[in-house]
Amino acid sequence: MSRFLVSAAVVAAFIAVGCVSKGKYMEVVESTEGIRADLEKTQQRKSVLEQQVKTLKDSNGKLAAEAESATAEMQRLKESREQEKASIEERIKEQEQKIRDLAAQQKAMRQEFEQAKERNETLKTTAARYQKELKERQQAMESALPPASRPPIGLPPPAQPVPMPPGPAAKTQPEVAPVPTGPKAGLSPVNINTASANDMVLFLGLTKDMAERVVANRPYRLKGELVAKNVVPKGTFDVIKDRIAVTP
Repeated sequence: MSRFLVSAAVVAAFIAVGCVSKGKYMEVVESTEGIRADLEKTQQRKSVLEQQVKTLKDSNGKLAAEAESATAEMQRLKESREQEKASIEERIKEQEQKIRDLAAQQKAMRQEFEQAKERNETLKTTAARYQKELKERQQAMESALPPASRPPIGLPPPAQPVPMPPGPAAKTQPEVAPVPTGPKAGLSPVNINTASANDMVLFLGLTKDMAERVVANRPYRLKGELVAKNVVPKGTFDVIKDRIAVTP
């Protein structure tokens, strides 16, 4: 634009001084028109470029917004994945703890089963030993008795009667332990200084508590100490006194 103004000014100056020919003037005018056309084209290109720059800026803004949104979405997915991972790890720990608890319970149950099995075997052995001892004692008693006084084969010896004290004293007499009948009656004397509580329950017919009191108050020098030490009632002592011994 400034070039066109300069050319116009030069032409006007030449005309003013009268030293420019008409042909020269026309040449300058054509040159000026060409410059004006170039200037208009340049302005149009500038406008197109400015429009493109604006479009690129708008596209850049949209791309930046989309990129920001994508970044936020990626962050959200990352956090969600981390939370899900933590939840899965927590569930895995809980399942592992449950497995350990179940294994411990199974081990405890197995130990209880083995202990119960051992107790069962011990009880079987004890029962067999008691049966053997009972049979041996019965055979010993039968062999010691004269043939006329032996009980018939297959029948238990008669039970011994329980003596009852006469008169009013019978009302204050403590309850007597049940007298054993069957194979336990008439056996060899039981040493109350060495026999176990189970043996006294089995062979004398004492209650478990009474047999344990007999064991707890050992030793005895005389049979009558069972009554003197309040271990057994007088009536019970009268029943078992002929079937006990106090040898060391």
